[in-house]
Amino acid sequence: MENQQPSNFLPQSKPVDQPQQISTLEKMIIKEQVTEQIRTVFDPEIPVNIFELGLVYDVTVNDRGLVDITMTLTSPACPAAQIIPVEVKQKSELVKGVTEANVNIVWEPRWDMSMMTEEARLTLGM
Repeated sequence: MENQQPSNFLPQSKPVDQPQQISTLEKMIIKEQVTEQIRTVFDPEIPVNIFELGLVYDVTVNDRGLVDITMTLTSPACPAAQIIPVEVKQKSELVKGVTEANVNIVWEPRWDMSMMTEEARLTLGM
């Protein structure tokens, strides 16, 4: 028998897949696609999506496809407080290139109706 090292008998381990760094253009595309996904999320009590309501303050994409979404709710007592952030996360993670989405709920600045888009105001008859 040949003089083989013991490590030659061990199965070869696969290298851990590291997400590749994405370009600035790819980050812009991912941000736009995540925003479009967020536009499909609605507060069950309001017939306007949360983006048009002005509840989403920021969407950022890092070089590895991690998306951070900073948003608020209409109030701390919002009945959908447990549902909306989960839906935002799930829908954002459907976008190709997103490795993970973090949803950060903040209370400052406090949301008010002036944060709604013109389209949201028209839909709500304001």
